[in-house]
Amino acid sequence: MSELFEKIGVSAQLAAGLGKANIDVPTAIQTKVIPLSLAGRDIIGQSATGTGKTLAYLLPLFQKIDVSKKEMQVMILAPTHELAIQIQRQIEILSKNSEIAVTSTPIIGNVNIARQIDKLKEKPHIIVGSSGRILELIQKKKITSQTIKTIIIDEADRLLDDKNVDSVKAVLKTTLKDRQILLFSATITSNTLAIAKGIMRDPEVITIAEENNERPDISHMYFVAEQRDKIEVMRKMARLVNAKRALVFINKSDDIEETTDKLVYHGLKAAGIHGSSVKGDRKKSLEDFRKGKVQLLVASDVAARGLDIVGIDYVFNLDLPEDPQIYLHRVGRTGRAGESGIAISIITKQEVALIHKYEKLLKIDIAAKQMEHGKIFDKNKAVRK
Repeated sequence: MSELFEKIGVSAQLAAGLGKANIDVPTAIQTKVIPLSLAGRDIIGQSATGTGKTLAYLLPLFQKIDVSKKEMQVMILAPTHELAIQIQRQIEILSKNSEIAVTSTPIIGNVNIARQIDKLKEKPHIIVGSSGRILELIQKKKITSQTIKTIIIDEADRLLDDKNVDSVKAVLKTTLKDRQILLFSATITSNTLAIAKGIMRDPEVITIAEENNERPDISHMYFVAEQRDKIEVMRKMARLVNAKRALVFINKSDDIEETTDKLVYHGLKAAGIHGSSVKGDRKKSLEDFRKGKVQLLVASDVAARGLDIVGIDYVFNLDLPEDPQIYLHRVGRTGRAGESGIAISIITKQEVALIHKYEKLLKIDIAAKQMEHGKIFDKNKAVRK
C-alpha cells in the first residue's frame, strides 16, 4: 500500500521504509502538508494530537536533505526536552528503515554543552532542540545557521508564547531569509497565528478538523501507589476492569522488557514493543495484540507512533510524560471509531502535580480513584468495612 504515500510525492524508498513500521496510509495532515512542503512553501499546520504531524514534516525533509553534504540543513525547534528526544528517535527510526543516511543530534538545555559541541563537530544534517540552547550555541559560533534551509517549529502555541517567542525570533534572525519555515500545533490561537505570519513568507494555512466532532469522551482517572507497587496495582486493575485490549505506556524503552516480564509472571497476556524492537518480534507482538492473543501491549511513546489499532478499550500509564500533549497523544489511542475509552494512570504521590498540570493545560478532568474490596471508588469516598 506504499503507493498511497508515493501518490502525494513521497519517494518509493521512504514509502518502503514506512511499510517496515506498518505505516501504509497517509493521514489527512500528511496528505495536505507533504506536497506543499516538497514545493518549498511555508506552512502553518493545525491538527489534533496523534494525527501524524511529525511524519508530515519529516518525510519531505528526508527527500530534500543532501546527504552527500556534511552540513547542517534543518533545524527543528521543540518546547520540551522530552518532545525533542522523541523527534530525534523518530528521525533515527526513519533513517534506519528507509536506509537514507540522514544524521541528527538533539540540542537541549540542562545537558552537558561540551558533549553537544562535540556532536556538532560531526556536522549532522538535522538538529532538534530548544530555542534557548540552540541560540546559545549560535552565539558561541558552534552552530552555523547560514546553511539551514528548513526550520520546523513544533507545538507552536508553546514556542511562540511569551516565555519562548523572543529566543525563537532571535534564532530565526541568524538564518537566511529564503529559508523555509513549517509550523505545527494541535491548537493555534489568534495571537500565535499573528506572530507566525510575521515571521513567515506567505504561509499556507492548513487546518484539519476532527474527523468526528461528536467523538465519545475518554474517561480519565488516576490511582496513587508506591513505585514498587505499580505492577501489582496494574495486575489487579487489568483483571478488575476486564481489559481486553489495552496499551500500557512507560517512559523508558529500557524498562519495557522488565515490565512485560512482570505482567506475564502475574498471569497476564502481555507483550512489549519499543523503538529498537527487531522487526519480526515487533510484527508478531502487534499481530498477537490485534488478534486478541495478547491483552496488554507495553510500549514507549516512540514505539507507539504510527500504530492504528481499532478496539483499544483502555490506556494505562505506569509513568507520566512531562509534556501534556504526549499524555493526550497516548490516551487518544482509545475511544476511537465511535467507541468509548478509559485512560487510567497509576502514579506516585510525587506525580499528582503532573495530573493537575494536565487538567489545567488540557482542560480535562482526571478523577482521583481508589480500589477497595474489588471495586473502584472516588477517592475519599471508598466504602470501608
